[in-house]
Amino acid sequence: MDEISPDNMQEWTDPRRNPDERARAATKAMSHAQKMAWMSGPMAIPINGKEKPEGAIGSAGYFPAMAELGLPAQQQSDASLGIGNLGDVRPGDTATALPSSLMLGASFDPELARETGQMVGREGHAKGFNVVLGGGANLLRDPRGGRIFEYVSEDPLLTGHIAGNSIVGIQSEHVVSTIKHYAINPEETGRVMISSDIGESALRESDLLAFEMAIEIGKPGAVMPGYNLVNGTWASENAFLLTQVLRNEWGYRGWAMSDWGATHSTVKAIMSGLDVQSGANIDPEPFFGAPLEKAIESGAVPSERLDESITRQLRSLFTVGAIDYPAKPGGKIDYEAHRKIAQRAAEGGIVLLRNEQAILPLPATLRHILVVGAHADTGVLSGGGSSSVTPTGSLKLDGAEFAGVSLEKVYQPSSPVRAIKQIVPEATVIYDDGKDHDAVAARAREAEIVIVFAELWRSEGQDVQGLSLPDDQEALIVRLASANPKVIVVLETGGPVLMPWREKVPAILNAFYPGSGGGEAIAAIVFGKVNPSGRQPYTTPLSEDDLPRPDQIDPKTVVSNPGQPVTQPVIHRDYTVEGADVGYRWFSRVDRKVAYPFGFGLSYTQFSYGSLSLASDHGSVFVDVTNTGAVSGAEVVQIYAFREGDSSFQPRLVGFSKIRLAPGETAGVSVGLEPRLLAQVVGDNWVRHAGRYRLEARSDALTPITGLSMDLPHWTLPLHHSTPVD
Repeated sequence: MDEISPDNMQEWTDPRRNPDERARAATKAMSHAQKMAWMSGPMAIPINGKEKPEGAIGSAGYFPAMAELGLPAQQQSDASLGIGNLGDVRPGDTATALPSSLMLGASFDPELARETGQMVGREGHAKGFNVVLGGGANLLRDPRGGRIFEYVSEDPLLTGHIAGNSIVGIQSEHVVSTIKHYAINPEETGRVMISSDIGESALRESDLLAFEMAIEIGKPGAVMPGYNLVNGTWASENAFLLTQVLRNEWGYRGWAMSDWGATHSTVKAIMSGLDVQSGANIDPEPFFGAPLEKAIESGAVPSERLDESITRQLRSLFTVGAIDYPAKPGGKIDYEAHRKIAQRAAEGGIVLLRNEQAILPLPATLRHILVVGAHADTGVLSGGGSSSVTPTGSLKLDGAEFAGVSLEKVYQPSSPVRAIKQIVPEATVIYDDGKDHDAVAARAREAEIVIVFAELWRSEGQDVQGLSLPDDQEALIVRLASANPKVIVVLETGGPVLMPWREKVPAILNAFYPGSGGGEAIAAIVFGKVNPSGRQPYTTPLSEDDLPRPDQIDPKTVVSNPGQPVTQPVIHRDYTVEGADVGYRWFSRVDRKVAYPFGFGLSYTQFSYGSLSLASDHGSVFVDVTNTGAVSGAEVVQIYAFREGDSSFQPRLVGFSKIRLAPGETAGVSVGLEPRLLAQVVGDNWVRHAGRYRLEARSDALTPITGLSMDLPHWTLPLHHSTPVD
């Protein structure tokens, strides 16, 4: 290597040069040992009796600095729902907890996704992180999935736009964001030994399309494959996913990092497109360490492939400004401002599912309120796993375990009881944990209103067994409803649950896992300080028997976490059952009724629609929307499309827009249409077959409001992008 001098160092430190030039120059200046230091990295926390690496802040991952080259360390943090601080990885640390990604999906609000992403990036940068592991873009193929609270929805368009804009927000703060877990990774039980099996066209029209749109919008610096196999090949060494689709077709130029402990080989993995082994201390060996050295020496891996991996990492870091604006621990964080952002996100995503006799919003004149269950006096429930965010004051209970690390069941310190008392300070607000059904029923008979919080905890590494509420909560709800006709149920479940009791109560709110401002957001909705505008990001079934795969894997028969030896054969999960028709499209295809459809949500006001009109280029539709009610509110204009007379082309969301209107206000709404959702994959192209198509504005996936039919000509779009995607 040439001697480093200020002159040739300027090639990669000069911000006026483009990221490609800078990355190539810095790679050329690095020694072989320096390059290898960025190929395989450990989980950077104390684990299995070993301390975290020297220089690491304490987080998901660490790759050392190269001070002589002016390159900072890669400090990587989990960040699906805020900057992760699972357990005591950084003693004394606090962080702002965002609502679950499902709740962000329920907002149908890309601008809100961008704002919350900025919050994550800003907080991460101030804590010293320059790479965050966010951007969950898997579709909800199984509502029992343990990790679905980290994902956006069952729909590719909604998922792509929300995940993509979240990534934009994160990377605007000089922090690289991943997108994960690429691809088709719906289940946690047995996740390290499941092969997700599906036809190529169906995969491209569903999960891959969600990732493709999110990458187009967000341009994430890194892609993280999942733990699973896809059609019999590990996602982390799947050449179809990592090279053919990601690189050759989509033109992606960032780096591909493995999930922690998800690398399975050296030569096959790196030659298939994996660039970095993450969490190498969980893998059986450091595949991208000494074994990679030997593979390069023998010629099994060209040295140019090593340079390519390094250049990809550097390019992403340069692109977002992570090197020009290095992150350092100790930056100032306005936690109160961030908590308010989290609260607005929760307010935008809470879904009003039921409101008989307009029982909500509650009047501020109430004097006797009973609040029941789910530690509502302390805080709000959050999901478990690597995404866990534990603000100071959180209640931590025993949960599960992942790779030797305890996964706590965390209630974040945003108490609904306290928030309710702040809104109605003159009222008597009583809390009861609900464990003694007789005692709480007696209290319910004396109350004006009963608000019961029902919960279902989900966690990384394990799916929930069934969709029923656990711990006799269903019986509790029924008992309370028999004692008092005014029972409001608030769900903190991180995904769908069965609701056989739903017609026994007048009001139901879906509050997901609502984050650091969740208690305040719930109270604001309940008392009408905020008009609910969330829409279901998934379908709530009437029965598990209606799902494409009603049966579940027995957790006792499989291995679900990395670092554990797998001695059983790979389990092949058949996703060809529904293929591209995920969620509401499956229920439409098999003509099965549901409890609540995708896109459903009530408001405290009403909206009317004019006629739908189509732009001359077929790229958008236009409709007038009027708030005909008495209060301001937000409406989600949802445009669905199907091909008339073709049962293989189920109605699907092709465009959406959220608009806020004052009472009596009318606004014209233009909604762009995603052309790939009017097409199917045939060979190497997206093909829209000539025919008669129907476009409908719907209040949810099932309920038309207004629409139009039109004849559309044949149209094709190559799978290969004409220009590279960053």
